[in-house]
Amino acid sequence: MTLNPITANDHACLVVHGPDQPGLVAAVSALIARNDANIVTLDQYSDNPEGGAFFQRVVFHRRDLSAALPQLEADLAATLEPLGMQWRLADRSTPKRMAILASTSDHCLLELLWRHRRGELNVTIPMVISNHTNIAEDVRSFGIPFFHVPSGGPDKSSAEAEIVKLLAGNVDFIVLARYMQILSDGFLEDVGAPVINIHHSFLPAFIGASPYRKAKERGVKLIGATSHYVTADLDEGPIIEQDIARVDHAMTAADLQARGAYVERAVLARAVQWHADDRVIRHGNHTIVFS
Repeated sequence: MTLNPITANDHACLVVHGPDQPGLVAAVSALIARNDANIVTLDQYSDNPEGGAFFQRVVFHRRDLSAALPQLEADLAATLEPLGMQWRLADRSTPKRMAILASTSDHCLLELLWRHRRGELNVTIPMVISNHTNIAEDVRSFGIPFFHVPSGGPDKSSAEAEIVKLLAGNVDFIVLARYMQILSDGFLEDVGAPVINIHHSFLPAFIGASPYRKAKERGVKLIGATSHYVTADLDEGPIIEQDIARVDHAMTAADLQARGAYVERAVLARAVQWHADDRVIRHGNHTIVFS
């Protein structure tokens, strides 16, 4: 359930994960009750009830939530941390700040901007950064600041440093909307926020330039897209969402690319929405998604 800004008032989202053990559901429910709050939705999953991991997402309502948050957080720490559980608590009335990095392709970028304008993404967008200028006017037409940071040549360190400076203290997560640059390990450490990427699902079969032409030459019957968190291992981070579309022999490489762009837009939008709604829990190199 996605709450609109009005109904999100006085609602909080609690995410809990850690070693599975008896009494966790009861402990969380009792904690919410004794803090005069009411559970709205509750999702949970255990990957193995005997020695496995436990994951839970709870949305609850508490009148005058902002005033109650310090006490809630203190109670959560005292109750859950002795059990070895990790937790995070988010005020649902405060949207996450999402920066977007893009290059020349605009389909994923415009999809996010359009959904944001329609109120479908519970985020604010403080900026869009690109290494090209062709998307600048489209971005500004949505009333969102645009920054051009060129990244030509083999040494990207100065460009990355400028991007980090723009992002510092201004974002909660970052989306690569077809940003065609490989980010360094140092950038990921310096930016200090989750980074979400989107790419076609031909990897590793058709690496490099012109993947749809290569796919056409091989006669593929399925194309798709994958959205994942970015890690130091290129395109191997925890997967958030994937989808596919059927294609056939009569379609040209351009047809394949157009259909692939459609899938990429939808997959990235869902991944962003789920992350913004605290529906994704990272666990090792995979995710639990309460979609």
